[in-house]
Order: sequence, then structure tokens, then C-alpha cells
Amino acid sequence: MQPTDPRPEIDQLHHQDSWRLWRIVSEIVEGFEVLSELSVPLVSVFGSARFGLENPHYAQAEYLGRRLVEAGFGVVTGGGPGLMEAANKGAYRAGGVSVGLNIRLPHEQEANPYQTHALSYRYFFTRKLMFVRYASAFVVLPGGFGSLDELAEVLVLVQTGKVHKFPIFALPKAYWSGLLDWMKGTLLTEGAIAPGDLDLIRLVETPDEIIEALTDPTGADP
Repeated sequence: MQPTDPRPEIDQLHHQDSWRLWRIVSEIVEGFEVLSELSVPLVSVFGSARFGLENPHYAQAEYLGRRLVEAGFGVVTGGGPGLMEAANKGAYRAGGVSVGLNIRLPHEQEANPYQTHALSYRYFFTRKLMFVRYASAFVVLPGGFGSLDELAEVLVLVQTGKVHKFPIFALPKAYWSGLLDWMKGTLLTEGAIAPGDLDLIRLVETPDEIIEALTDPTGADP
């Protein structure tokens, strides 16, 4: 009995792949053209689309966006609602660069209105490239699988030397400390990571700690 491919219409998918390359290239080219022209260093901020205005993390994310602009940075988010909206709003209302890398999804993702530069992506991997290519630091706010995916992506890139050792912050401590404890108690203990790998991510309690680290030449190192 021959195995069957679970993907629908596999022959049609193969036929479309060459045309799909043009869409991929166009997304990359547009992102490079827009982001490379920005005149401020950028900080990519990851966070949940599901935590709205009533959530206490929303106010903290908005404050973070404002403080980053006041410190001379631009803000890059996924462009959606929730904490992405909050960080964009803080940057936008402070008069700074507020970039949204919007992803087209069948549910959840709606572009927030607080973007000075809005880009639209069909593919997650081209979008993640833009999160990293022009960023000088990363902040992961409370979130779910998407935020974990983005955090893991930048940790691997820094760990393997594919990008410079840019600072990676996790805010706030109470939300992320369990993950770091698991990394230390399981990944490190089992030998899946090296002791120095834990230093790649810095737990912080407030946005002001991030600003202090980014504006102090010696403060960004964990």
C-alpha cells in the first residue's frame, strides 16, 4: 500500500511553487526598501494579540513604546491588536517611528491604526526576517505561541552567531521567569544548551530597565 501525501492537491502546490517565489521576493524587497530608509535604531517588540486595553500588560506595553521613542529608538511590532497595538500606540503618540509588520491571517490579526510604516506579509518567515534584519534589540512581552516562536528565533540566531549579540529582554519577570527556570532546570541540566546561553536573555521588571540598558553603553549586557 502506497503512502498518501496528507497535503491537498499536491500536484497543484508543486505547480504553484515557482510563482510563489515571486511573492516571497516581493515581500522581502519591499521590507528591505522601507526599513533600511528609517533613520533611527529599531527595537522589535513581540507580544500577544489577545491582551486588550483592559489587561494590565497593555499599559506597560504602551509605556514601553513611548519610552523607546523618547530614548531615540523606533518600534517594530507585528502590527496587530493587543500588546502589539499598545507598543505601536506608545511610539506613535510620542511622535516616533512605529512600524507594523502585519501578517494576513484568517482570524485574529487586524492591523492597528498606530503605524507610521505598515507592511503586509503573507508568509511568517519573510515577516520574521524583517523583525531581525534591522533591529538593534528585542523585547518579548507576555504572549503565546507566536511570541514564543519569535523569542526562540532570535535566541537561536544570536546563539549560533548568525546575528550580532543584540540584547534580548523578557518583560515582566513574573510572566517569563517560569520559562527561564525550565531552561535552567531542564535544558541546561540535560546538556541541551550551554551555561552561557542563559545569558542571552535578560529578565526585567519595568520598561525603564530596558531603556537604561539600551542607553548605557555597558548596560545592555545581561
